[in-house]
Amino acid sequence: MKHLLGTGIRLVVLALLIAFLLTPQSFAGLLAPLTKPGQPPIYTQNSLLDLALSHIEIVLAATIASTIVAVGLAILVTRPSGREFLPLSRSLANLGQTFPPVAVLAIAVPLLGFGTAPTLIALFLYGLLPIFENALTGLTTLPPDVADAALGVGMTGWQRLVQVELPLALPIILAGIRLSVVVSMATATIGSTVAAHTLGEVIIAGLTTDNTAWVLQGGLIVAVLAVLIYDALSAIERGMTARSSGRPASA
Repeated sequence: MKHLLGTGIRLVVLALLIAFLLTPQSFAGLLAPLTKPGQPPIYTQNSLLDLALSHIEIVLAATIASTIVAVGLAILVTRPSGREFLPLSRSLANLGQTFPPVAVLAIAVPLLGFGTAPTLIALFLYGLLPIFENALTGLTTLPPDVADAALGVGMTGWQRLVQVELPLALPIILAGIRLSVVVSMATATIGSTVAAHTLGEVIIAGLTTDNTAWVLQGGLIVAVLAVLIYDALSAIERGMTARSSGRPASA
């Protein structure tokens, strides 16, 4: 019952989000009280649907790049030949947390120009640490008996990595990816300050024109997308964990 209720709520929220993105003017009456006389309640300078899709694409591209680099580094430093690179890899992963995304944008814009590229760099760096640390944890906390069994059947190092280590570590790695995606969804809004096509455009426009309705709709779309993506990745993570332990997944 709890599972069905939770699923029902998510579906309703998703349906409302889709309806708002496709026909935002249908919700104008709800947002009108938040505007001043003469202000439009719905942002129309760009399509909200296009902004949302572009926002997701930027976050997805940055997350994929962060995942490839972070998991690759974690694999490297958990091999006997790469353990000496652990301090360097950890420093690299911490780089994105050391420099705020705004600072990264300020450095990247003179080099790459305005647009999507500086935002991708900022999100890529910001997403490295949670994925790297989770991948490192997942690859270094495997049950000893599993590692011994893999050695006992004569698996090569590559076979152990692909067939045993990564599948068992995947739920923990996915937890890091989930955290990275949710943080990036919110952080990507600042990309609009350097002309990236994100939902931050709606929020910034609302702030500069003192239109609370625009600020609210931009913020709500980002928040709802982040929650829905978080829930979806959490469900996948629970399914992987349950499958690896032989237990049914819970809601």
